[in-house]
Amino acid sequence: MQQGLSLDSGAGRTVLVATVLGSALVSLDATVVNVALPSIGAHLHAQLAGLQWVLTGYLLTLASLILVGGALGDRYGRRRVFRLGVVLFVATSAACAAAPNLPVLVAARVLQGAAGALLLPGSLAILQASFAPGQRGRAIGAWSAFGGVANAFGPFLGGWLVEAVSWRLVFLLNVPLGIVVVAISGAIPETRDASATGPVDLVGAATLTVGLGGVTFALIQAGGHGGGGVVALPAMVGIGALLLFALTGRSRPNALIPPGLFAAPMFRATNAVTLVLYTALGSLFLISIELQNALGYSPVEAGAALLPLTVIMLGLSARSGALAERIGPRLPMTVGSFLASAGLLMFSRIGPGSTYVADVLPAATVFGFGIAGFVAPLTAAVLSSAPIEHASVASGVNNAIARVGGLMAVAALPALVGLSGNAYRRPLALTAGYQSAMEIAAVLAAAAGAISWVFVRPTHEARAVEPLVCCPIDATPLR
Repeated sequence: MQQGLSLDSGAGRTVLVATVLGSALVSLDATVVNVALPSIGAHLHAQLAGLQWVLTGYLLTLASLILVGGALGDRYGRRRVFRLGVVLFVATSAACAAAPNLPVLVAARVLQGAAGALLLPGSLAILQASFAPGQRGRAIGAWSAFGGVANAFGPFLGGWLVEAVSWRLVFLLNVPLGIVVVAISGAIPETRDASATGPVDLVGAATLTVGLGGVTFALIQAGGHGGGGVVALPAMVGIGALLLFALTGRSRPNALIPPGLFAAPMFRATNAVTLVLYTALGSLFLISIELQNALGYSPVEAGAALLPLTVIMLGLSARSGALAERIGPRLPMTVGSFLASAGLLMFSRIGPGSTYVADVLPAATVFGFGIAGFVAPLTAAVLSSAPIEHASVASGVNNAIARVGGLMAVAALPALVGLSGNAYRRPLALTAGYQSAMEIAAVLAAAAGAISWVFVRPTHEARAVEPLVCCPIDATPLR
């Protein structure tokens, strides 16, 4: 087995390109699709609940199966599972692009999320296992930088594709990228975790998926004014499955979440912050709809509107991580969360008649400084609070919790603010619901700041960890 790659070698650069493009497939779909939602709704005659499923179907399987994807890679080969995930992602992306109606699109998105759960954990695991110890920092830093550029450019590109051709090209874009990844991934050394033995916890994965699916279905139906058993039955099934997942975790062999991982108070606190904060961030899907349907932005303009946010995050996240290493994560996490709350409150002022310079840009700027403040320190706190032997699992759990937060936001916020049916096509009704949703998100972000201040230790024990890796704002940093 080939080991100890260097970024200065052709093989090392090829491995880096393959992992960057592979992870970009997943992260781009988490940002670009938001820009396409109004066009999808218009062309497929979808009500708001249908658009919610376009997002939540993808997030549901991605959040539920991401730990399974990592476990499969550890046992059966990271390159093999990564390539399988890419192939399936390409196939499901083509199915999304060709979907003749909304139910087919949602079904394809569900399968696309499952494919993403196979390939995403492998991208960084491959870098960790393939590069020489002295080269891993450079490789992960390059992975983060190129991934950040892709995420910054993605919404603008998606908006242009929607406006110039069709929303279907947003999904079709994944096909040539995926083919390139499969073609060059033969250069990736095959690696496994020799200590990973026994069967993968498929029972845990099934109960988690059913649990999240039942709760998500109930929340979306509640927003559509579904009554009686249409809401109550799936809610009870979902809650029961989640309880079963939690209560039987200790008795299942090779449980997805090792028993005792949440025993550390710091780990519980940082993951509580993650859940609350990323639920607040899940509200961002409404901003693109508001900009297009209430303010009259084109898809390109909507895609470019939040670009300053991404630029700030890319420029300051590393510095924020370095600051957290010196003074501890509590203050950066607290200040960052409250800045994000202020930015969301500023976003809540946007409505018909708002201008970009006076309203959108200031909100995006303040929100961007908030995100840059908390993302890297949060990851450092999560990793430093988990046992060293569970560092990879801890990162995966935190990533899954972040995506669950986004999933719950997309499912629950429209119901809480009275947005349903075709209200998103009526500017006044959309704006009223949108502004209330931003206010709720601002309260959640402020709550995350309060939790950080009260429950996160002012300092954390130093531990040798790889450089912080920042992902798009729909998820926590990965390792």
